[in-house]
Amino acid sequence: MTNTFKVLFFVPFIIYLSVIRNAPEKKLYEVNFTSNKHLEVGEELTYVVSYTFIKLGEIKIIVKNKKVVDGRNYYSTIAYMDSYSGIPFVDLHMIYESTLNPEYYSEFFRGIVKKEDYTTFTDYTFNYGKSLIRIKKGKIQPYQLWTDSTTSAKEEYQDGLSILYFARMFSGSGKSINVPCFVNEKKEYTLINSYTQNTGISIDAVDYDISCVKIDGKMNFISVFGLTGYFEGWFSDDAAAVPIVAKLHVIIGSVKVELKSWKREGWAPPKFKKN
Repeated sequence: MTNTFKVLFFVPFIIYLSVIRNAPEKKLYEVNFTSNKHLEVGEELTYVVSYTFIKLGEIKIIVKNKKVVDGRNYYSTIAYMDSYSGIPFVDLHMIYESTLNPEYYSEFFRGIVKKEDYTTFTDYTFNYGKSLIRIKKGKIQPYQLWTDSTTSAKEEYQDGLSILYFARMFSGSGKSINVPCFVNEKKEYTLINSYTQNTGISIDAVDYDISCVKIDGKMNFISVFGLTGYFEGWFSDDAAAVPIVAKLHVIIGSVKVELKSWKREGWAPPKFKKN
């Protein structure tokens, strides 16, 4: 598979990982997680990834379970990323797992990439008490450990999946924030701008406009997966803050990620009401 087509399919899974180099380490805004936004165990969201008129594949993200420690919630989440069969030059199958702490930062990340002949893994274990991140990389079946190292952790970090849940909780705040991220063994920052204005968004899965709030950001360079320039996404304007649609710029054009189906008890996309 060519690197270009890998870029086209993979970049949506880091929707909100627009990294700003030399960003200040000080957070611009502390997110209040006592808001009415919350996750639901068993929630399952499926998205279609498309490039122009070509549907490349699907993303499925799931909240697996919740563990309560000293009255604080820790969530286990997983994302399955699969290209459709029969798409020329695209054959991509990946799994991301992330454990979120009560502030929606990452405690553990695992990335699995299924290649034609073998499967690789990347693990990040965040030990904030000791200010360390442990990095393990290797191959599954037969097991081979290629990397086992540590680096410093001077603050809490997001990974390639946890950042999506963080953005959900941050949506609608009307604030901007530089979020520390640990991606591809590098410490970077994600700039997230959140807006309060309610807007109607149309998708194929429902026959009405969905009430949404917007986030956006911008990159001034090309990231490792080809994401560059301006990006924007819309979340349901309710306590679920479900990602509805995202538009991203990659080196050869634009990619769209759109909600296809959902499983969340008692939830349906909120209808947009014009004033």
